[in-house]
Amino acid sequence: MKVLLDSHAAVWWLASPEKLAAKARALIADPANQLAVSAASIWELHLKIAKGKLRLPPDFAAHLWDGGFDELPVRASHVCVLTKLPPIHQDPFDRLLIAQAISEGMGLMTRDRQIHQYPVPLLSC
Repeated sequence: MKVLLDSHAAVWWLASPEKLAAKARALIADPANQLAVSAASIWELHLKIAKGKLRLPPDFAAHLWDGGFDELPVRASHVCVLTKLPPIHQDPFDRLLIAQAISEGMGLMTRDRQIHQYPVPLLSC
């Protein structure tokens, strides 16, 4: 299964895995699954760190890559899908993750209830 983690899911996996549902932890731990974190999520998390809203080590992304996660870069094709999404969700980072998951045929692991209104396979975390 191909899975894109929302920013909060990646943070929980790194810092507080107990916040993830048991099913989500098992999915992440299963080596048969292809896991990814968007470059947009890394950017979003660094912005939160800079504003003092989040505490993570500066090299937190390296821990994700070392832990078997793939980096999903932002591509023009993702932006093209994003421009066609209905304006249900106002957060630009979440809208980009939705577009990336749709474009790449991935499930999106999130707890964000607004994302359920988009045509993307969701995996609860």
